[in-house]
Amino acid sequence: MIERPLTDWLPLTMKEVEKRGWDEVDIVLVSGDAYVDHPAFGTAVIGRIMESEGFRVAIIAQPNWKDDLRDFKKFGRPKYFFGVTAGCMDSMVNHYTANKRLRSNDSYTPGGEAGFRPDYATIVYTKILKELYPDVPVLLGGIEASLRRVTHYDYWQDRLMPSILVDAGADMLVYGMGEQPLREILKLVRQGVPFTSMRNINQVAFLHDADTELRDYNNWESVELASHELCLADKIRYAANFKIVEVESNKWQANRILQQVGDKVLVINPPFKTMDEAEIDKSFDLPYTRLPHPKYKKRGPIPAYEMIKFSVNMHRGCFGGCSFCTISAHQGKFVASRSEASVLKEVDEITKHPEFKGYISDLGGPSANMYKMKGKDESICARCQSPSCIHPVICSNLDTSHKPLTEIYRKVDANPNIKKAFVGSGVRYDLLVDDFNKNNADGNHDEYMEQLVTRHVSGRLKVAPEHTSDDTLRVMRKPSFKYFKLFKQKYDKIQEKYNLKQPLIPYFISSHPGCEEQDMANLAAETKDLGFQLEQVQDFTPTPMTVAEVIYYSGVHPYTLKPVKTAKTREEKQAQNKYFFWYKPEYKDWIRNRLNKLNRPDLADRLLGSAKKENTGKPKFSGHYSGKKKR
Repeated sequence: MIERPLTDWLPLTMKEVEKRGWDEVDIVLVSGDAYVDHPAFGTAVIGRIMESEGFRVAIIAQPNWKDDLRDFKKFGRPKYFFGVTAGCMDSMVNHYTANKRLRSNDSYTPGGEAGFRPDYATIVYTKILKELYPDVPVLLGGIEASLRRVTHYDYWQDRLMPSILVDAGADMLVYGMGEQPLREILKLVRQGVPFTSMRNINQVAFLHDADTELRDYNNWESVELASHELCLADKIRYAANFKIVEVESNKWQANRILQQVGDKVLVINPPFKTMDEAEIDKSFDLPYTRLPHPKYKKRGPIPAYEMIKFSVNMHRGCFGGCSFCTISAHQGKFVASRSEASVLKEVDEITKHPEFKGYISDLGGPSANMYKMKGKDESICARCQSPSCIHPVICSNLDTSHKPLTEIYRKVDANPNIKKAFVGSGVRYDLLVDDFNKNNADGNHDEYMEQLVTRHVSGRLKVAPEHTSDDTLRVMRKPSFKYFKLFKQKYDKIQEKYNLKQPLIPYFISSHPGCEEQDMANLAAETKDLGFQLEQVQDFTPTPMTVAEVIYYSGVHPYTLKPVKTAKTREEKQAQNKYFFWYKPEYKDWIRNRLNKLNRPDLADRLLGSAKKENTGKPKFSGHYSGKKKR
């Protein structure tokens, strides 16, 4: 293997800066992740964009925040600003389980080692930088900053927190996928415009003195939220705020959002319109090495990189709008798709990787099968305020053709260097069920499904029904479980036709808002009847800027302000989770006693067999949940 020169990566040390012949650095990026120069890692994307605009960029990856802070000082004062991100995950989701137990590993650190980033990393890093370099602006970005840009509930402290700008003391925040606002900021920075004058850029947030007039820009209308202080006093006001934030975050012609917090006004400018094909291609076609920085070689592999190094992300965004999911809150509900040429070019790049053995691990995106899907008449989309394009029904204006995806699968298959290209991302099965999705006049969904099942399943296919109870599914913004059953029938027929044995792997969540204990017992019984034995399952975690988080904290649905019952105590959550494991001997007595107390001996018999004679029959196959799905 030919060693690449160190200058192929953005510099991590002063020695690397000097190797490039630079006498100073324009921008320093501080990240909670190790530096992997790959388009799936935000710091690499942002750094490469800055480089493409002619800026000299250096990266401080996973700095030590506990010592003399030498990591933060190694490049000195940047010419323009610091950029700060916690990394590819919210640092608290990264650190803690749904039961608030500290995780023992970190997928974004060499060797998977935990402990290389602080809790609330964005805040910790920014405070240190402001102490060391008080006059250098700090720009926040990444998922932690994006989802905490407004008053939000923090599950780990069990309290409302203000915009992360308040606690961090940063100068500005870019929310969502940051390429478009970043390019605007860079143009102004080069012209010498201070951050305090950058007030008319889309998709940024900043704090403004409440006693100073706030100018109007770009003919934006402004909508005011209940203040942070009002939210602290009244959970219903907080819930009502969320509806406004979610609606405005997903509109093409959105309003500017204002919220009073102390003696400041939080200003959130409207988002950019979704990136077009040329814009998103430009981001993916930058000169990434597609490798971790060489400094990590002796510390072991980076698990997150190992998982995606032979995968291709074909699109961004998700129009599902699921209540527990942060994808649309960060990436938007409208899907931005790369061109076929850009995707095929990346496949070619992967085949040159020194460790490539001919297998693509994933041709996908947030949901595997939303590539190239958008509104038939985009003027209707421009006026739309719905948080989901497929709940409670599929929008009649949504083009759900799977033809472009089927074609790209076939073209990747035709590449002589590819033995197999798998789909590792979760498939949105409801788009493939004719009873739910009526837009299948030319049979393209069936053609796609046959291509997928016969050519692109790596042993098993992941889908996410999430629950079996219609009441819970409505709160989740997911379709009825009956559509999963119809999908399974369709899937099994193709398997039978081609004599395949590739189990479906369904994802389910316990203790989600709107789910009661009986619902979990029903879920266990229904999945048992279908032949599933669930081994690893997900307990609900309330993450900022989701409908489910608002319900968990406030007790009401933000769109109706009506109460929704939610399991909140550890005991309630563990009780729901135990039903997944009805087949384990140590839980059988507990389940029977519990269901008898709930006056549901019928469910106990269905799950465990009659009390006199336990059913020892084994299900047809096991359903595993890998725990890797991002929510």
